[in-house]
Amino acid sequence: MVRDGYFYTVPLIAAGILVGWLTNPAWAIIPILLAAFFLWFFRDPERMIPQDAGAVVSPGDGKVTDVAKIITGNQQQARISIFLSVFNVHVNRAPIAGVVRDVRYQRGKFLDARSPHCAEQNEQNIVTMEGDDGQRVVFKQIAGLLARRIVFHPKVGDRLERGQRVGLIKFGSRVDVVLDASASVNVKVGDHVKGGSTVLAWLEPQRELASAGTSAAERAH
Repeated sequence: MVRDGYFYTVPLIAAGILVGWLTNPAWAIIPILLAAFFLWFFRDPERMIPQDAGAVVSPGDGKVTDVAKIITGNQQQARISIFLSVFNVHVNRAPIAGVVRDVRYQRGKFLDARSPHCAEQNEQNIVTMEGDDGQRVVFKQIAGLLARRIVFHPKVGDRLERGQRVGLIKFGSRVDVVLDASASVNVKVGDHVKGGSTVLAWLEPQRELASAGTSAAERAH
């Protein structure tokens, strides 16, 4: 279980015992049931992490709600969006092995995480990673209608392994993964994915992309 779960369960269990002792034991059922829910919600199961080169794994458990091409600056990229309901595991994991290059926290709204506008308007933590092959991957921890706290432990410059635990989003939320447009997407809308173990996409090494770009330029001349 994630450590944060103890902050909820211990006071509730204590309250249940106190209420049951001071009043009718039946009244203790409500805080005890809430404590059981939080113990379950903050579960943190082990996962088998794929070791295949170029694999991008899901940062969280949930349902794929969007797979789209987007424009960031002047660059076309692929974005995969995953909705986490209150019934999903909310521990977040690194999508690739590499170095954290940037972490930016953006204040914002708390729209429903399934809304098409939440990727830009909701409160979120935006993490940029550079993989061992030179590819950059951005993943976002996006607050939802119920989520009020985003947790991210690593710092800029930290080295992460693929599937490594990095934090969590409390209650309903969303994670987005933004990749180079050349990535081969491995999921579709409606798929259910597991954090750290489901391969969302495959990346081409940066050197291969550079070679392809050079060859295209040579052919043009």
